[in-house]
Amino acid sequence: MNEQAADAVPRQLRQADRRHAIANAVLFEGSVRIEELAERFGISLMTAHRDLDDLESQGILRKSRGVATASSTSLVESSDAYRSGRQRAEKEAVARACVDYIEPGQAVFLDDSTTVRRLGRWIGAKAPLTVITNALTLLNELKNTRDISMVGLGGTYVNWCSSFMGRITTEEISRLRADLLVMSTAAIVDDTCFHQQPETIDTKQAMFDSAARRILLADHTKFERRALHGLVSLADFDVVIVDWATPEEHVTRLRGQGVSVVVAPQASDQGPRTAATKESE
Repeated sequence: MNEQAADAVPRQLRQADRRHAIANAVLFEGSVRIEELAERFGISLMTAHRDLDDLESQGILRKSRGVATASSTSLVESSDAYRSGRQRAEKEAVARACVDYIEPGQAVFLDDSTTVRRLGRWIGAKAPLTVITNALTLLNELKNTRDISMVGLGGTYVNWCSSFMGRITTEEISRLRADLLVMSTAAIVDDTCFHQQPETIDTKQAMFDSAARRILLADHTKFERRALHGLVSLADFDVVIVDWATPEEHVTRLRGQGVSVVVAPQASDQGPRTAATKESE
């Protein structure tokens, strides 16, 4: 790598960190003048506009008359870039716990959620596997993993979630039969999975219908959120994996309804455990 290319790497990292910080500032305050953002982050007005243009393209905020304004809650929470930075430890914990339920030789649907994406670093231990997904980020992450066969679901590329959706995607899914589906959800309302976008519902429903077994990964904040479109009841999943911070009232209620709930510990607390051990807790 030449010196110019080497310098570009830390510059790109600084840019990504700055844009993440700008997004957090706007989301926290609701709206901020662009001149104020430039001054706050020590950048030129032109650089501030470039950063904001990038964040606007991801659906995180809007630019209007010299002001950056947070987008509606539903769109912001759907943004792939925004979701990736939320509840990282909790997502890591539930993804790690999920690995125990995956068996070598299976064909597995993985949805485009940032929670399921965390499986990327663990799923190789269960190879050989066939992974079927519409998530471009997951395809890129797993493409060089040994003994993982990838089936990419085509369709219309949707930038805000870095995945493929639409009629072509659901038709492809309907022609497949997988051993397992691992998915997450935007919100849990009345013990039912909810999402804000109809196209998300269509894709996940198609995967749900084409899988023999289904696992839901949900960090505790999903119980605090609301979305517009209902998908399936938690009782329809074979296993629901939540994190250690999930209020006990939710865990107790769901188990009382016959839902198989697994509470994942913090990743640093314990090493891998068997599925039988976790279900007994």
